[in-house]
Amino acid sequence: MHHTGAEDEEKWLAAGITGLQQNAFYMHRALDSNNLKDALKYSAQMLSELRTSRLSPQKYYELYMRAFDELRKLEIFFKEETKRGFSVVELYELVQHAGNILPRLYLLCTVGSVYIKSKEAPAKDILKDLVEMCRSIQHPLRGLFLRSYLSQVSRDKLPDLGSEYEGDAETVSDAVEFVLQNFTEMNKLWVRMQHQGPAREKEKREKERSELRDLVGKNLHVLSQVEGVDLDMYRETVLTRVLEQVVNCKDEIAQYYLMDCIIQVFPDEYHLQTLETLLGAFPQLQPSVDIKTVLSRLMERLSNYAASSPEVLPEFFQVEAFAKLSSAIGKVIEAQDDMPVSGVVTLYSSLLTFTLQVHPDRLDFVDQILGACVKKLSGKGKLADSKSRKQVVALLSAPLEKYNDIDTALKLSNYPHVMEYLDDETKKEMASVIIQSIMKNKTLVSTTEKVEALFELIKGLIRDLDENLQSELDEEDFHEEQNSVARLIQMLHNDDPEEMLKIICTVKKHILTGGPKRLPFTVPPLIFNALKLIRRLQNQEENVAAEEDAPATPKKIFQILNLIIEALSSVPVPELALRLYLQCAEAADDCDLEPVAYEFFTQAYLLYEEEISDSKSQVTAIHLIIGTLQRMHVFGVENRDTLTHKATGYSAKLLKKPDQCRAVYACSHLFWVDDQDNIKDGERVLLCLKRALRIANAAQQMANATRGSGGSVTLFIEILNKYLYFFEKGITQITVASVQSLIELITNEMQSENVTPDPTADAFFSSTLRFVQFQKDKGGAVGEKYEAIKV
Repeated sequence: MHHTGAEDEEKWLAAGITGLQQNAFYMHRALDSNNLKDALKYSAQMLSELRTSRLSPQKYYELYMRAFDELRKLEIFFKEETKRGFSVVELYELVQHAGNILPRLYLLCTVGSVYIKSKEAPAKDILKDLVEMCRSIQHPLRGLFLRSYLSQVSRDKLPDLGSEYEGDAETVSDAVEFVLQNFTEMNKLWVRMQHQGPAREKEKREKERSELRDLVGKNLHVLSQVEGVDLDMYRETVLTRVLEQVVNCKDEIAQYYLMDCIIQVFPDEYHLQTLETLLGAFPQLQPSVDIKTVLSRLMERLSNYAASSPEVLPEFFQVEAFAKLSSAIGKVIEAQDDMPVSGVVTLYSSLLTFTLQVHPDRLDFVDQILGACVKKLSGKGKLADSKSRKQVVALLSAPLEKYNDIDTALKLSNYPHVMEYLDDETKKEMASVIIQSIMKNKTLVSTTEKVEALFELIKGLIRDLDENLQSELDEEDFHEEQNSVARLIQMLHNDDPEEMLKIICTVKKHILTGGPKRLPFTVPPLIFNALKLIRRLQNQEENVAAEEDAPATPKKIFQILNLIIEALSSVPVPELALRLYLQCAEAADDCDLEPVAYEFFTQAYLLYEEEISDSKSQVTAIHLIIGTLQRMHVFGVENRDTLTHKATGYSAKLLKKPDQCRAVYACSHLFWVDDQDNIKDGERVLLCLKRALRIANAAQQMANATRGSGGSVTLFIEILNKYLYFFEKGITQITVASVQSLIELITNEMQSENVTPDPTADAFFSSTLRFVQFQKDKGGAVGEKYEAIKV
């Protein structure tokens, strides 16, 4: 059915174009022969094609544009006729004899344009005459296009200030009056289109009307271009009359479009000075009008105006723009009960952007906006639609972007209340935005209160807000989130140790609620931040005598650290916990706190014995233990012996022989430490190395038994390197003979038929021998020492 209608319309348009072209042809012929009478006759017949009611606005526009092109040619002919001496007044009278009213008015407008240019009569009189006569056409579509034509031909002939058609003192008022009258009539015709035709075609009519809106809007654009319209005239005449028409037309499409037009075409300073009048119209609009978008655009324009130059800011203060906009938003939200939450938040978001631009120093205004938003959201529960959530994120992000400082946001009492209305997923998103802001601006959060407030804001990342919600978060995203929290913890700092300790305790309270998945990410940075504080205190104590009753002492901090690491047992991540215990032990060593360091080592050993069962993890752990223990200075003989004995015992019990061998020869370093005279036991070093040799030998025999070949000699070469290290240190128990016999053992093994060829081992051994030769070639005491070794 609809398809047939479209085909019919095409036929009607084609017929209209044909009729128009035929008459245009005869009109041209008459113009070429200067036959005025025929020219008027055929032009009137040509324009009669515009009397049709069968075409949609889009098709009618096609027809109108063809007629418009022909009328331009006719106007040129009329101009030439007047130059040849034909009276323009007579011509103006003559065209009024056209049979039909629509062609007559088009011709009148065309001649009227020539009449104004001739200056034989004041422009204002001709324009008034034309705009009044156009009232004769009350068909919405035909009337709209006729008045559009009038607007088109008259726009450069208005009696404006500085215009060649300028008249008496009232000239600008006349120009404005003409445009306003034409605008008012066009708007009435445009609105009337809505009420023509059956109700079922309402949607189609709305679409057609939207296509025609620019015809009406052009009048407002013309008004904005009138030079003589100063602020007073705009305030008293233009804006009042336009708003009166907008409010009275009671049409949703017209009100939305025209309010937007007013905001877009007139200057920003005019909007600012007439803010009260403009805002007063909003609550009077139809409830279905999308006021939030128009109001948001107004605030956006004013924000940009404020940003354009600091010199305009006093104007904003003078007119109390914030108070007026804030009040208007309140009234609009009140008037539109069914306004969606996203609309409410959009309005407050625009007002916030405006405030941050105009009143960046007024945090009370910013907090007031957030408070008003909380008030409107109260009772609504968590925001369900994504649009509202996005708007709230934009609202909360604005202060962060403006101030580049989380401190400022933390001063806003309503900031966390707004966040409460976000769902857990969006809270996380917002928390990430906050952390990114801190990282980007390298903000140091430095008081307990601020840390408490900050961690309350980012609790979406710190803990699972909904216990029942199974997190579907991608593992990689989760790691990224938690790493950002870890980076944040490192940004917390205060020069006062007492305050810093409070910050550490506050963070501890929050992160320990994070559950087993988060602790491995959040505990280490807190431990290291606390260790930084310990080192700071240690440096202070070197300068000032330590006070035992001071609120922040290394001893107290170590007690807290012990509790924090213990929390990792719920995960469990024994390898991580062990590393942290060893880090703390090393820090306690620097502070000369032997009992504390011993306690941390005890905890590390317990973890090793009870929790770490994987052989690879055991190897890593034992090397960490040996490495840390070797650097410790604080232990007395008894404690050190106990810990060393345990470490060598663990080494010998590793699952794989090569691992055992490497751990045992690593233990040799526990008995000889260069900078500690009390730890230089050559006998035990030799014992460890001999034990390592026995294990290496056993490993080779095992390989021979299982694979039929002796395996690699790498372990022997590694032990040889240890022999050479201690030989160079001057340990008397490591003799030339023992080094020599080991070299020979390796050489024999490598020549044996049972050994699997290993290029890496060959290169390693060659390199070791080259080192020996190099030392021999050095000469002096070193060369003498190595001289006896044959390579």
